[in-house]
Order: sequence, then C-alpha cells, then structure tokens
Amino acid sequence: MTRSWISDTPDEVEHPPIPLGLNRMAVPRAALVLSVITSMGLLFSTIWVGYYAMAFLEELDASFGTTDVEVLKQEGRWSWEVGLLFDTCSSRDDSWDWPDSLSDQDDVFLFPGELRCDWEHQGNGDSASVAVYNRGNQTLNLVMEISGGGVVFEASNEPFLIINDLESNDSVIMEIDLFEDVSEREISITATHISILQAQVRLDVSVFNGAEDKDVHIQDGDSVEVHYTVWDADTGEELDDGTWIETAGEPWFSIQGFGWSAIGLDIDNDRGGGFPLIDTGTSHITLLPPPIAYGNSEGHELEHTWLRFELKLERAPISE
Repeated sequence: MTRSWISDTPDEVEHPPIPLGLNRMAVPRAALVLSVITSMGLLFSTIWVGYYAMAFLEELDASFGTTDVEVLKQEGRWSWEVGLLFDTCSSRDDSWDWPDSLSDQDDVFLFPGELRCDWEHQGNGDSASVAVYNRGNQTLNLVMEISGGGVVFEASNEPFLIINDLESNDSVIMEIDLFEDVSEREISITATHISILQAQVRLDVSVFNGAEDKDVHIQDGDSVEVHYTVWDADTGEELDDGTWIETAGEPWFSIQGFGWSAIGLDIDNDRGGGFPLIDTGTSHITLLPPPIAYGNSEGHELEHTWLRFELKLERAPISE
C-alpha cells in the first residue's frame, strides 16, 4: 500500500494542508452572510405578506361591510327594519304595542319592533312591495331571503337577493311575486348582514287568496291609471285625492313609495278600457313612513308625516 512517506511525491504536494484562515474563519463568515440574507428575506416576506393581507382585509371590509357587531346596533336592536307597504301590519309575536302617534315617536326606528303583515292576493302572478330601511350609521350589505315557498324576488326571480351598499338613513323597496296558487300560507322575509349571520331582521307575512282572482297583476314598470286618496296616518286628515297616470315603481314627485304602492293592484283582461261601466280594478291601502314619503324633502310641511294612501286601479296597462 502506497503511503506518502514511501511515495516519490512530496507529502505537501500530494496532501496539501488546508489554510487555517479558510478552515476556521471562512466557513463561519459564509454561514453568517447566508444567515443575514435569509433573515432579510424572511423579514421582507413577512412585510410583503402582511401588507397584502391588510390590503385584502380592507377590500373585504369594503365589500362586505363592518364585522363589528356593536356598531350594527341602535338601542340594542339591529339598525335596519323590514316592512310590507300594505297597511296590514302589526307587532310580530305581539312583542310591542302599536304607537298612538307614529310621527311623534322619539326614536331612531320607524316601528317599535319587527312586523307581521297580511297580504291578500288576487291569484298566481300577484305582487307586493317590501321596504328595507337603514336606520343606523353604517352602510349595509344585506342578504334578503324568503322562506315558506311560492314567493320570489322579482329582481332575481329567486327567493334570495343581495342588497349592496345601503347607505345610512337610506331605504330600498323591492317587488316580491307570487308564482303559485296559494290559498293560505305563512312566509318569512329575512334581511341578514352579509358577514354576521346572527345580525338578522325578520318580517312574517300571512299570504291568502282574496275574494276573486284577477287576470292582470300590476308589476314594476307597468303604466297605470289610478285614483288615489291620501291621509295623514296619525290624524286621519285627508290631504289630497285625484286620478293619476303612474309608472309602477317610480317615485311620484318626492314620494318614493307612491309608485311602489301601485304594485299589487289587479284588474281583469278588459284592463278598464272599452267598458267604462264595468269596474274590475282592485284597490288597497298602503302606509308610507317618512323615509319613503316626504322625509327627503327638507323643510316640507309633511317631512315628518306618515302617509296612508288608498289606490284604486282604473286602467292598466295604458299602453295596451
């Protein structure tokens, strides 16, 4: 076996010694440099991930609204209300008493609690109007849902609908449609905060068939001729009456709820034309709180007045 001590090649050439500087100092320095680089990379990655995580959360918050439960409440209640426009509503679960004067309530809310309403329909295809009122200080994103069957939101043709960016002290009205022959049924309409499932307001509706089915049901966008009478809902004072050509769903002067009050009226196929002596149109009464009456007309003498409208359908659709 060959060894350096018997080899012709000097040992220093065959097995050169490793310099002490490289052996003892270079490796720790290299490791230190790599450690510093790694630490800087981790720090940069942490900052980068944190920045984009914060940006994502801000976008999520902007998209779905606040997730702070307390800021969604006013006086211990969720800060939005849901109601049917028909003047057929009362206390849900009999948990509160109807106010003696609606306009004199010293409260941020329109009603003392959640509502239960009656909807007398005139056959498959009939419609009604549901209002959501934001009484709080936060912009809301809500999921609307109808349970019980047979009724859908007109805008989505589904029993659910999303309301985006309902601003503070603003209101939105939507049409619901009956698509089944219903003699009597209980349904519920809920408005749930999009990111806080326990933040939910409920409206119960008793749906039942009227005395006589009609062929034509007024819906959003239909042109109609109605006779109206309007009263101060608290005093019973008659404020105005007349005949008006209206497009259902559109505001009447400053009254957002007037056009929506026409939705749900019904008439036979004669549409009120050609047979002036035959009266086949239906009537109903709606109750409009200030936010969808004159509440947005600052300084108006009826700014804080609740309005009760009786509408009688005389002709529809006018264009046909």
